[in-house]
Amino acid sequence: MSRLYLITGFLGAGKTTFLKNFIKEFSGERIHLIVNEFGKEGVDGRILDELGMVLDEINNGSIFCSCRLDKFEEVLEKALVRQPDVIIIEASGLSNPTNVRKILDQEGKFESAEYMGSICLIDAKQFLKVYGTAVVVKKQIAVSDMVLINKTDLATPETVADIRKTIRNHRPDVPVYETTFGRIKKEWLDRMSEARGEDADLMQSADITLRKYLLHIKENQTLYTLQKFLEMFLIDTYRVKGILELQEGCYLISCTGEMFHAEVFKGSLGVTNDLVVLSGNGLPTKRAIKKAMEWYPNIAEIIK
Repeated sequence: MSRLYLITGFLGAGKTTFLKNFIKEFSGERIHLIVNEFGKEGVDGRILDELGMVLDEINNGSIFCSCRLDKFEEVLEKALVRQPDVIIIEASGLSNPTNVRKILDQEGKFESAEYMGSICLIDAKQFLKVYGTAVVVKKQIAVSDMVLINKTDLATPETVADIRKTIRNHRPDVPVYETTFGRIKKEWLDRMSEARGEDADLMQSADITLRKYLLHIKENQTLYTLQKFLEMFLIDTYRVKGILELQEGCYLISCTGEMFHAEVFKGSLGVTNDLVVLSGNGLPTKRAIKKAMEWYPNIAEIIK
């Protein structure tokens, strides 16, 4: 039997950093990663590829939505043929995973997979904002067997207490832990079986409250100018992410809420210089982007 873990969490919760820590709990075992990105290009997959283990990417939609479900089942079946000790699935931050158990329990399909549960990561700084505006956040908590409040160093104790209260009201049975930098303790895994998330109908559709924009960043931009451009509308977004070639070199841009973050990217390039901007109903994102483009007319263009 291959032990299977599902990792969920809204955009910017720190799933990729968490995964790098999580796999250390399975030292000496054969691990197969399945990474799901909502956009057409997989950014997290390229970052995780450096870990040197078997990795599959499924892009351009949520693996739990009817639009990508067939592809997910195909990839999972092939992974099980390899008989890894552990399969870890990182779901898109925009995914609604409430049908995961019904997918795995289909008769005759995934009988060699033992589902260990879902770990849901929460961004302590952004959670209370997105909980009220993004439907999938509630869905991810509903199916979770453990909730990790991540980035607690960026939030006040009062905010963390409010987050705990919100989660308890939603799922009083689920274990909740606080952490930073995506760290996890082995003893926390032992309590996962005590929580059992909700089930839902097998076929699902996308969350229509979510909005996505694709920005193409023009050539020869500086990191400083890019930061000033993005800071004009970051507060009106959930997430801005992409890999860009700038004057100073290749950078991974990963912004959550109003926080700008860029780090040198040393992986394989294949850079299209596109940024995915994600938001939801009630956020004036498109208007804010256009305003920023008026101030900085030679930086970007909206592709869609």
